[in-house]
Amino acid sequence: MPDSALDLLSGDAQTFLSKVWASRVHLHRADPDDLIALLSLEDVDTLLTSSAIRTPSIRLAQDGAVLPESAYTRGATLAGKPLTGLVDSRKALALFEGGATIVLQGLHRYWLPITELVAELELELGHPCQANAYLTPPGAQGFAVHSDSHDVFVFQTAGSKQWEVHGPNGAEDVLLEPGLSMYLPTGTPHAARAQDTVSLHVTIGINQLTWRGLVERSVADLVAAVPDQHLPAGHLDTPGDLAEELARRLESLAAQIREVDAVRAVESEVRRFLTSRSPRLAGGLHDVLAAGAIDDSTPLRRRPGHPCVLIPRGDRVEVLLGDRSLDMPGWLRPALDELRARRDLVPADLAESLDPQSRLVLCRRLVREGLLEVVR
Repeated sequence: MPDSALDLLSGDAQTFLSKVWASRVHLHRADPDDLIALLSLEDVDTLLTSSAIRTPSIRLAQDGAVLPESAYTRGATLAGKPLTGLVDSRKALALFEGGATIVLQGLHRYWLPITELVAELELELGHPCQANAYLTPPGAQGFAVHSDSHDVFVFQTAGSKQWEVHGPNGAEDVLLEPGLSMYLPTGTPHAARAQDTVSLHVTIGINQLTWRGLVERSVADLVAAVPDQHLPAGHLDTPGDLAEELARRLESLAAQIREVDAVRAVESEVRRFLTSRSPRLAGGLHDVLAAGAIDDSTPLRRRPGHPCVLIPRGDRVEVLLGDRSLDMPGWLRPALDELRARRDLVPADLAESLDPQSRLVLCRRLVREGLLEVVR
């Protein structure tokens, strides 16, 4: 398995975001087994036929049109309460056989291998990511030529699909097969058609954080503090007076903007990102049950895709964990630095920083908080 999620998809983790592609298409070949393990036909069959998957986690499309949910869903009751949008697997499979593409939406929220891939990719890129999967019958096309408002990684896990990718120099044809991944920058027009066999591919969308967004968030409090008063009556007759007052207010705002602490603004941006990810606690029940029995020799591991960013707060330290933050005593910093440097450890590895009781208390807490997991 590649060292990182970005290595798996792009083959160039160090320069990917800053590289300017001569073509609108960038291809990378990886071990097919690594990609197929993320989502196979058997996995999709399980989701469609043996789970209670509901809309909007699924939709169907055919010949460029999204099919109405009523064509493939049903209702039911649970504990006397109605459930709507449940996928009727018989109807969905019949539509699929008739040429419809089945789209699994927000796959990162409910399929563990994709959840872990997206979590790691978010940390490597520093941008929120999402995942969909597309199951298309032989020879069919779900969507007409379109473009996305975000960057996209595409990788094939079953069958093959012919992609038509439009760029400055015209259209390029790309045949995706298992083991091949493709990167499409924001706004790249594209369409795809399955070939002689069923096609299954996954798209990873990168919802970019932008300079505009960062600037807006950095000055939002200053702009919000501008009095929301009415413009003076009669300003249409005296636009010069209005312009003079606007210039005064803008100069005042500009002076305040010049005083904005860029370091603190970036720290706030990092904190916002690293406390707003979805909880990812696969195996959490096992860990909660095992936490009380952790001793100095218990093997522990950092959860994949979980950050551990330390921000000093005087004699305290804030620990950003992805979906939350922890407030801890500053004297734990050396032990936390040791934890950050390791993927696998036992509590005894923290002996230089903490006494036996303190390191067990710390490790048990971090297991319960989801940063560490007990190795099974």
